Amino acid sequence: MRVDLFDFELPQERIALRPVRPRDSARMLVVRGQNAVFGDNCVLDLPEMLEPGDVLVFNDTRVLPAQLEGRRSGGEAKIGATLHKRLDLRRWQAFVRNAKRVKVGEQLIFGGGVTAIAEKRHTDGSITLSFEGDEPVEVLLDRAGTMPLPPYIAARRGVDEQDLSDYQTMFAAEDGAVAAPTASLHFTDRLVEALDKRGIGRETLTLHVGAGTFLPVKADDTDDHQMHSEFGRINAETAARLNEVKANGGRIIAVGTTSLRTLESAATQDGKIQEFAADTDIFITPGYHFKAVDGLMTNFHLPKSTLMMLVSALVGRDRIMDAYTHAIQNDYRFYSYGDSSLLLP
Repeated sequence: MRVDLFDFELPQERIALRPVRPRDSARMLVVRGQNAVFGDNCVLDLPEMLEPGDVLVFNDTRVLPAQLEGRRSGGEAKIGATLHKRLDLRRWQAFVRNAKRVKVGEQLIFGGGVTAIAEKRHTDGSITLSFEGDEPVEVLLDRAGTMPLPPYIAARRGVDEQDLSDYQTMFAAEDGAVAAPTASLHFTDRLVEALDKRGIGRETLTLHVGAGTFLPVKADDTDDHQMHSEFGRINAETAARLNEVKANGGRIIAVGTTSLRTLESAATQDGKIQEFAADTDIFITPGYHFKAVDGLMTNFHLPKSTLMMLVSALVGRDRIMDAYTHAIQNDYRFYSYGDSSLLLP
């Protein structure tokens, strides 16, 4: 399919630079079926939008302060590194600003006494960084790194202390992400309590979101786009409970595209969810047959992005484009710190 089919014009003032407070007071656009009227709701209304026996599936990844600033050991020119994907205990793939100036084998010096060796270049433009010393990389990042806000926010304001909590979900438990699973940012203790009272189940999985999620689609046709890979995990017990929900007539509602992509990666053709622990580069576009997921709660996505293609696959391209037009005309807030949508095909 042509990538420009997923384009739209978004006024800059619709891009949210901070989340609303409290988090569950964000607006939520409900999109049902092909002909139903769009519902202008609030995230706190979510329990009433679902049925007892449904289950929400959250991503429990924790965002690391994975943005580093420094210089080459052989020069004064500044470089920036955004960690992208963990390779092992001391090595990460990273997207590096001014990467052409960095030589393989060269030492890079970051703040807080953190150093790394530029070990290898990859075809996607990233570089493997091997961190020196004995301290866990997570400790080094806490000392030298900042939260890796999306480019459309970082370009308009600096990262500050508030982002340390704002850009982390209440479910964050597993270190490894360099971007937040932003659909879950809307959840609070009082919303979770209301979901429990309504009889809505909750499960977690893990997908460590990489910086590749922000890379633009440069191809003109979706067939020519190479999807980035990320590590995902669903344990056997969670998979069994989710299969039981389906068997009892409940719906599986993914909270965020990362949860959806992990569930679909773990599902067999007949819809059974299996234990899963592997990299996934699943690329969902219109025409995809969903095997595990019955609905999706997600924020509003960038034009011509792989996530626009994913939501179009779930409810139809024309339907999603109409929904985005409605959201823009009705002053919804877009992207990571913005409002939410609930897609129930």
